[in-house]
Amino acid sequence: MIKTYEEAVAYIHGRSKFKKSPTLDRMRLFLERLNHPETDIQMVHIVGTNGKGSTLTFLRNLLQADGLTVGSFTSPYLVRFNERISVDGEPISDADILRLVQIIQPVETKLDEELPEGGPTEFETLTAMMLLYFAEGHADIVLVEAGLGGRFDSTNVITPLLSVITTIGLDHMKMLGDTVSKIAWQKAGIAKPNVPMITGNITDDGALSVIREVTTRTDTPWFAMNRDYQIHYQSAQGWQERFSFDGFDQHLKDLTISMLGRYQSDNAATALAAYLKLHQLQKLPVSVKSIRDGLNTAFWAGRFEKLNDQPLVVIDGAHNEPAVDELAELIKTHFGQQSVTIIFAVLADKAYEKMLPTLAALPNVHLVLTHFAGPNAKRNAADLDALEASLKQPVPKFDNWQVAIAQTAGGLSSDDVLIITGSLYFISDVRHLFTDNDEVANN
Repeated sequence: MIKTYEEAVAYIHGRSKFKKSPTLDRMRLFLERLNHPETDIQMVHIVGTNGKGSTLTFLRNLLQADGLTVGSFTSPYLVRFNERISVDGEPISDADILRLVQIIQPVETKLDEELPEGGPTEFETLTAMMLLYFAEGHADIVLVEAGLGGRFDSTNVITPLLSVITTIGLDHMKMLGDTVSKIAWQKAGIAKPNVPMITGNITDDGALSVIREVTTRTDTPWFAMNRDYQIHYQSAQGWQERFSFDGFDQHLKDLTISMLGRYQSDNAATALAAYLKLHQLQKLPVSVKSIRDGLNTAFWAGRFEKLNDQPLVVIDGAHNEPAVDELAELIKTHFGQQSVTIIFAVLADKAYEKMLPTLAALPNVHLVLTHFAGPNAKRNAADLDALEASLKQPVPKFDNWQVAIAQTAGGLSSDDVLIITGSLYFISDVRHLFTDNDEVANN
């Protein structure tokens, strides 16, 4: 019998990560044994290559500004495991994690014995825990972020009020396919009859063609950025982005967000489209004040998050090629006149041979490479020599990322910018370092 929070978390992490054959049958059987908690929850389903967490955060803030209690299911966590299931942004308690595992573990033990490939995976376990928790009535609406892909992701057993695809790009190609169109087919697999779908800034013709085919075949109402709603970028000063929005019977000017990057404006507009569509579905009045307040106060840790002012130190989870493209554009727009040093570490299975040259091509950027402990034995950080080989010139390398940060920061002036980026697991470690030091300093 699992008796402590630590044992519960170890049990979850001890479940298998993947099975040989993708299927939702195992998850459906699992939920049947748990008396179908997914049928009692109002949900929004969010998938995408990048922007899922930020879009979820904007939408959560918009709904909270309306006075709703909003549940969230996100991955991976940045600081603490409990973040994966939260209410109004607050992680659930250790006691709830333990209680939910104690409910699930006997069911999984039986499924382990019955099923040829064994019982639920780690993420299926987490999904079931989330559904059990929110079926208890802890939130008015729950925003559910898919773990990987969409079509065969364990979250795709739900029937939401609304589905959202944020972006589509090349990532997790071994699992999802080696073209944008193949990945789009995986993401579009969340389409369901008569459940409206909102898509964000997706411009690839192949991806759009796939979404059009899937939504038509499944009788899914589809609302796309640049077709059914529009965003118009505006100039902004300081630590903010500004834009106007047209769509869903609303014409809103001078909307501001405090998350930097034009792509964050896209995420905010996608969230706003989802928010407005939910209001149409439920025939609720729209509060412009709630929209402005909700967007302006949204914050998502680890997404171009400021940790220090002089010099400016930022962490950003640019963990794949599309995210690095966005980061490069952000640097050009906001920090083109400053000296920018980037400390970079990433998992070995990422396309770093394309990511690093994009950053190195920026004339004001100086690259530093480092290493960190990957999440598990099968997912290691990329080798430093392999990282350097993707560049045309030697750059500073550090086996120890703490030393990399200390030595690099020591050589910066107060006007310089230090961006620490790459794997979200790496960013999590770095954030711990800075926040723990702040706590020590304040005691």
